[in-house]
Amino acid sequence: MDTIFALATAAGKAGIAVIRVSGPGAFLACERIAGDVPAPRRASLRRLRDAGGDVLDEALVITFAKGHSFTGEDVVELHCHGSVAITSAVLRALGEIDGLRMANPGEFTRRALENGRLDLTQVEGLADLIESETEAQRKQAQRILDGAIGAQAEAWRRDLIRAAALLEAVIDFADDDVPEDVSPEVLDLTKRTRGDIEVQLRGIDAAERVRTGFEVAIVGAPNVGKSTLLNALAGREAAITSEFAGTTRDVIEVRMDLGGLPVTVLDTAGLRDTQDHVEGIGIARARERATAADLRVFLLDGDAPDLPPLPGDIVVQAKADLRGTGVSGLTGQGIGQLVSDITTCLQEQAGQAGLASRERHRLALAQAITGLQAAESHVRIGADRYDLAAEELRNVVRALESLVGRIDVENLLDEIFASFCLGK
Repeated sequence: MDTIFALATAAGKAGIAVIRVSGPGAFLACERIAGDVPAPRRASLRRLRDAGGDVLDEALVITFAKGHSFTGEDVVELHCHGSVAITSAVLRALGEIDGLRMANPGEFTRRALENGRLDLTQVEGLADLIESETEAQRKQAQRILDGAIGAQAEAWRRDLIRAAALLEAVIDFADDDVPEDVSPEVLDLTKRTRGDIEVQLRGIDAAERVRTGFEVAIVGAPNVGKSTLLNALAGREAAITSEFAGTTRDVIEVRMDLGGLPVTVLDTAGLRDTQDHVEGIGIARARERATAADLRVFLLDGDAPDLPPLPGDIVVQAKADLRGTGVSGLTGQGIGQLVSDITTCLQEQAGQAGLASRERHRLALAQAITGLQAAESHVRIGADRYDLAAEELRNVVRALESLVGRIDVENLLDEIFASFCLGK
């Protein structure tokens, strides 16, 4: 492999900038720019020089030997002062060393995958961890980066290989007298695995919401105070408010952190019959987004809108400053309780989250369920169908291997790593 290098920290002025070098020529590059190669995993202060001998910076140099680094290769990290001029000069000096080139986006992490340091779900977990904005996102991403999905998939894989081996033993000794009926143990293994996978499938929607964010739609009639409530929740003038009905024509979104969960609150057009073409488009969009939202907050001032609340939705009285009860975005009355209620509802949904959180995971797990159901049907028919059952189990194992990136994922890798920065 080529030896690659890149700035691992954010571009721009900072206290420290970390430049990472990885590959077979990393230690040679370190010797060229730092004068020698410090002992592995021990930070050492060195003066960095270019090919002409000019001092570029005084930096901490840390080396990691092959097999003990993030990428699995020889790695050198240069912890420089974080000025734009210094990082540019060091990167330029590295680029002038034969055999070194600038890394592509995500190339360090891709090498970690190729060298067996991470599986594909851990790569996705790392991407989620870098993108995390809330505590719930961080915790979920950390679990995945720690290998929770891979460990679970490996446990399933071991059980299914055991089940297939039992079936194949009967097939191999079909002409002998085999007194033991293996079907109870095989079915016990497949049912247990299928039950675990079904739990993960049911939890994908909630896990995906934790990863990408929940949506909460404020719903109500025109001029009921939806935009004022949104502004109160956001703590700023996110939406235009007016005493005239129909001011909100499009869906207005505000991103928030509620109880560690990423939440987008939607201010929608007031629901009513109208002859105004533009307002009608806004109302249609309001219905569509409100229906698709994870939670709806119905703000009532008299009659309820013709969009019925669903189980779990929140219904509150508007304009508490005039009524004395309910919620008021104008005075803040009831806002704290409303936020608490919204947070509780979303935390209940998030509590159903499993480990899997992506459509790719859903497809692999659904394929595994289908194969397990087919295998169980063959086993129940009898030994004459054990060969078909064993083949179905092998297909399930392949589906689980694709989940963690062992097979059939090459077409996904470029898309996955394109979202990474150069330093990862």
